[in-house]
Amino acid sequence: MIDHDADLVARMRAGDESAFAELVRRYQPRLLRLARTMVPSTAIAEEVVQETWLGVVRGVDKFEGRSSFKTWLYRILANRARSAGGREQRAGLPAGDVVERFDRSGAWAEPPEPWADRVDDRLLADKVAARLVDLMGELPAAQREVVMLRDVEGLPAADVAAVVGVSDVHQRVLLHRGRARLRQLLTAEMA
Repeated sequence: MIDHDADLVARMRAGDESAFAELVRRYQPRLLRLARTMVPSTAIAEEVVQETWLGVVRGVDKFEGRSSFKTWLYRILANRARSAGGREQRAGLPAGDVVERFDRSGAWAEPPEPWADRVDDRLLADKVAARLVDLMGELPAAQREVVMLRDVEGLPAADVAAVVGVSDVHQRVLLHRGRARLRQLLTAEMA
């Protein structure tokens, strides 16, 4: 796997401010989106992201590259958000048979049918996607973090487990439960 950020990190270590600016441009929207799911308000999310970038500037020389820069960055954000938010919730198991829609690895047991390319379907998909973002707030914090990192940010399972600070197995459970709960909430609304 190619680490597209490695050159920017090396340039940043050498004092190249434009490399830092490029990293901020690349990750700022993603960090803010993730932080908003981890803390109670947009203002706190913005502070968490700012503290994350300060942590990057202060700690870039200590970054050893054992994980990708992206994983390291999200880990800093998650730690800052946990400190700022002070809100740890237990992961709840959704009711009903919704859980069986996913297998043990967190993949769909029975994948949803592909959406057609018709305009109406695309408009509906945009509305459903926006509603899913709203429904993310209904998830317990740990589930919300894992679903955001895996399904929105596209991080691999091992990196998500490291960022959230849980075992790989627990990460899969949180992902499974979060996806199941979102599907249950959306299904209830669309019924």
